[in-house]
Amino acid sequence: MPHLSQYDLDFPRVHGAPVDAGVIRSLPEDFQVDEQLGFEPCGEGEHLFILLRKRGENTQWIARQLAKLAGIELKDVSYAGLKDRHAVTTQWFSLWLPGRADPDLSGLPDSVEILQRARHNRKLKRGGHRANRFVLRIRELDQTLIPESLLETIRDRGVPNYFGEQRFGHDGGNLELADKLLAGEIRIRDRHKRSMAISAARSYLFNLIVAERIRRGVWDAYLEGDRPVIRGSSNLTPETDPAELSRQIEAIETHPTAPMMGRGRALVESESLALETDILQRFEHWGAGLEKLGQTRERRSVRFLPREFSWRWLQSDQLQLSFELPPGTYATSVLREICRYRVAANPDSETQG
Repeated sequence: MPHLSQYDLDFPRVHGAPVDAGVIRSLPEDFQVDEQLGFEPCGEGEHLFILLRKRGENTQWIARQLAKLAGIELKDVSYAGLKDRHAVTTQWFSLWLPGRADPDLSGLPDSVEILQRARHNRKLKRGGHRANRFVLRIRELDQTLIPESLLETIRDRGVPNYFGEQRFGHDGGNLELADKLLAGEIRIRDRHKRSMAISAARSYLFNLIVAERIRRGVWDAYLEGDRPVIRGSSNLTPETDPAELSRQIEAIETHPTAPMMGRGRALVESESLALETDILQRFEHWGAGLEKLGQTRERRSVRFLPREFSWRWLQSDQLQLSFELPPGTYATSVLREICRYRVAANPDSETQG
């Protein structure tokens, strides 16, 4: 993990110091992701839903090919989330085709297979899928160095809900860009580039607060003034009794939260507010800049548990992990608690849940 002079991206772990070993993505088949839509297209409407299996192709490139073959604007191609290039993934896309027949998509490359087509009355929205299912292989990892208890703890107690390092760009470049944008030093006309910079800044501030909660031993415990989120939901708990809030977090019925910065009230109080303020005051111009750009303050869970988490050793030095993640969570947040892996190839995009 890189250490930058200004932006340290090697955030603390919670399940002990991981072994300095492991290689991921030696082959695309080592990183398999299946998108779970969570609903059935209704069978009619202006939007054509397409389920693709792709090997070695990234989401945005596929979207451009679909737009070209269908003869539509790129903005009329939608998808729920980004997927890695160096992987084997199944992913849904939707094409807006008002009053038009289904296009001929036979021009897609051999690395892309169409698995399913169906019409629907609404486009596919970002984060509009139910989950991603992962099957990952870590190579060059000595089985004797990975205790079963570590994997059991990840399954039972979860991991920090960090944003993946790739969100911050190569060597933290998105953060450098965000700093200039939020300080008013530059304007970014390209909508996608501006969105990436803003997202990087909000994600970094969130990660810093999660990291501080870990250092204080309260990443998975109640801190006075917290506003926890109900597990499996985006709704904050209405509970106000500290003893009950503490019990719910310990029982993993709820999770502590940290802010995604923007306009609006902090919602937390007392010790929780003091912790967040201590971190955020170091980036005061970021907060002001995010408000000026119209971002809305939200709360995000500090912890998540990978669903249906299982593992098996394919060989004494090859560990296979299977689990499911909800939208907005990162597979690397699970992997980094197991080992300090290196990437055999250079993927251009982080897969998130």
